[in-house]
Amino acid sequence: MKLKIGNVELENNLILAPMAGVTDLPFRLLCKQQGAGLLCMEMVSAKAIHYKNKNTESLMEIHEEENPVSLQLFGSDPHIMSEIAKQIEEKPFDILDINMGCPVPKVVNNMEGSALMKDPKLVREIVTQTVKAIQKPVTVKIRKGFDAAHINAVEIAKIIEDSGAAAIAVHGRTREQYYSGKADWDIIRQVKESVSIPVIGNGDVDSPQSAAKLLEETNCDGIMIGRGAQGNPWLFSQIREYFETGKIVEKPTIEQLKKMIMEHARLQVKYKGEFIGIREMRKHTAWYTTGYPHCAKLRGRVNEIEDLSSLVLLLDEYLV
Repeated sequence: MKLKIGNVELENNLILAPMAGVTDLPFRLLCKQQGAGLLCMEMVSAKAIHYKNKNTESLMEIHEEENPVSLQLFGSDPHIMSEIAKQIEEKPFDILDINMGCPVPKVVNNMEGSALMKDPKLVREIVTQTVKAIQKPVTVKIRKGFDAAHINAVEIAKIIEDSGAAAIAVHGRTREQYYSGKADWDIIRQVKESVSIPVIGNGDVDSPQSAAKLLEETNCDGIMIGRGAQGNPWLFSQIREYFETGKIVEKPTIEQLKKMIMEHARLQVKYKGEFIGIREMRKHTAWYTTGYPHCAKLRGRVNEIEDLSSLVLLLDEYLV
């Protein structure tokens, strides 16, 4: 199913969620290969760009094979958010997303991320000024609400639409829940019924069946996949196959698994160098191998790997 966000046409409505420390360039390339319709980058601080923090440049690196790509900014100052949006617009991303969903304390304590849902007036100012500042479509990612006593996704979504945004992604959990419990898909349905711009559902999609169920229960326009894709970029191709043919694809063989891990590792080394790249592969390797034979033993030793050759030896020892 195709999806249009502003003037950006996606080949399909399967979207890789922005995840700090996960949706970097190597992982996005793999998800693109597997058929993701839109790739969302790791969130970047508008203030960090404003103050010329060196680390933000690498976070904003985009490969020509990736597009369409959504670059996600977070911040709480409408002037800085809009100014930075304008400043970086020439970069090769297609959509600018504003983060109003991050639950991490250091973000929330700065009145950024999901804390913005507590201030509808500020939400309006940030979205309005950012939309006016750039030509590219602006989207916003929100949560169900800040906590159980303040479920205001519908109110915030209406403000976001009214402020000129091109689409809204809704995670069916409150900030208070983080990623625990079950995502409330009914709030996604309520948001979909209250606005006319595309609504992207997020939360608990980890299989082709759950993707189909999310569409059926909420009538949302897009499916955003986050933790379900960790160690499982195949999920995008599996969902596409299921939607097109009704077939459930078998989980990857040991050989396919090893091949994907090594491709991921080589991309990590290519873009980040061996020292950082392989250390970052430790968590990915643990995710990839979950549910396979000997995975507990492998995870017990994965933190010892320091280079590509030691990763090869580890995989050959346990993935047989």
